[in-house]
Amino acid sequence: MVALESTIISHGLPRPENIRVANEVEDTVRSRGAIPATIAVLNGVAHIGLTSDQITEIATRDDVSKASIRDLGIVSARRGYAATTVAATSHLAHLAGIEVFATGGLGGVHRQARDSWDESADLTALGSIPMTVVCSGVKSILDVGATLERLETLSIGVVGYGSEQFPGFYLTDSGFTLDWYLSDPSDIAAVIKARRKLNVSTGLIVANPLPNDQQLDPDLHDRVLTEGLALAQSRNITGKAVTPFLLDFFHRTTHGQSLVVNANIIVRNSELAARIAVATKTSPETDTD
Repeated sequence: MVALESTIISHGLPRPENIRVANEVEDTVRSRGAIPATIAVLNGVAHIGLTSDQITEIATRDDVSKASIRDLGIVSARRGYAATTVAATSHLAHLAGIEVFATGGLGGVHRQARDSWDESADLTALGSIPMTVVCSGVKSILDVGATLERLETLSIGVVGYGSEQFPGFYLTDSGFTLDWYLSDPSDIAAVIKARRKLNVSTGLIVANPLPNDQQLDPDLHDRVLTEGLALAQSRNITGKAVTPFLLDFFHRTTHGQSLVVNANIIVRNSELAARIAVATKTSPETDTD
């Protein structure tokens, strides 16, 4: 099984593109022999896997909140509707016995975090949840170097897929080099099994970069990011509101180019996650004696 977050459906992509991409992601996972499990909270109940109608509900309701782990109990008690972040999805997927999770970009340490203390709960969650997360690095609005340092501090493993360069979400290369990279899902499955035998209780990040010819134009990316960050600051947009604001700003300012890249990212990561999940069931156990 492959866990899939629902925040990208409710907050990350515009309507009706969000429904199309959500269905394409699930179809991609199935095409690789795995079972998709999109996770969300509906009427106070955490669902591990959604029907097509439930995906549409999460994609179209106006009262869907964005829930991290700290919000789950409140949303459940109030019988609310919530899309789950990387942290909340990892928590619920782990409770359900799922080991592999696909998302777009990981949350991390925000710029100027020295003053704001703004750091995603994704990091602390993966510091205690043994979930393998396939992503395309961290979102480019973040401080990538500081995020990688925090991942090390929290003992969260990071391995590149097919490249030693850590990706920058829209960009193939964030400018940071990783210690480890692997090029086959069976190799990653072997790492998962070895971590399980060694009782490693933290997460594993599989950083899956876009091919160079599929990334957003780097010059365009840097210009739009600078403009978007300045606009967010001028409007006093902070905290968890920053990411959806900047994703929308990228979409509008790049005339839809970033949306195409964003959709491609999550589909590619889901495909790789499915291959890894299948490999964990078919590859031999790792000998750690």
